Order: sequence, then C-alpha cells, then structure tokens
Amino acid sequence: MLRFDPFREMERLNQETRRRPAPSVLTFDAVRDDEAVTIYFDVPGVHAGDIDVNVERNELTISVDRRWDADDKEILASERPQGTFTRRIMLSDGLDTEAMQADLDSGVLTITVPMSERSKARKIDVQTTGGSETIDVEESDGT
Repeated sequence: MLRFDPFREMERLNQETRRRPAPSVLTFDAVRDDEAVTIYFDVPGVHAGDIDVNVERNELTISVDRRWDADDKEILASERPQGTFTRRIMLSDGLDTEAMQADLDSGVLTITVPMSERSKARKIDVQTTGGSETIDVEESDGT
C-alpha cells in the first residue's frame, strides 16, 4: 500500500494555490497624445488621503496604503490585499513634471503629465533671399 499518493498531493497543492490571493501590484495603463501623458492606476477602496504621489527628477512614485479594520468581528475570509503598495515609473525628459496633476475618481487614480513646451511640434520660419517661407518641423522627444 502506498503511503504517498502523488495525485492526491498534486490536488492538495492545486487547492492551496487557488486559495492564495493574487500578488499585490498597482496596475496601470498609460496613454499619450500631443498634449500630455495620462496614467491610470487601479486603487479600489483607497481614499485620497492614503495616496502619496511624488516626483523626483524623472521618477514618478505612487504609494498607496490600503487597510481595513475588522473591529471586534470574526474574519471569515481575507483575500483583498492590504498594506502599503508602491510603484515607480520613469518619465521622459519631454514632460513637464511641474504641471503634473492627480485625480481620484471611482477607485481610479489619474495622473496627467503635460508635454513640455520644448518637446511640442512647432513651426520655424525659414528665411530666403526672396522673403520668408514657413515650413512645418516635427521634433521627436523620444517618448
């Protein structure tokens, strides 16, 4: 008689894996248009006072503190991640971090970082001997 059943052990490990909560990560999406880069972070159940948004040089750091207190209640299940979560994102030199804005709405933190004036496309006047012509010049900032 086998004391160790490999199939039973695999099923036990599989069930344990299903019970574990998913890893805690601040997930985000980022989009860019001609005017700004907008970053959307999912932060369900977090209040604005529990979010820190910092930028130093070109590094954006988001820290979120998510905790709940069960008071004197018996906890039957606890799968929602709790604690402090941090995400760092490197920003391009072509962004104006001085004018950055943050907004929290319905569990989504929206960070808007405008493009700096020097990285926007602009027209340059080209002088000729017969007058002047305007030529569109598109510059790329590498973002």
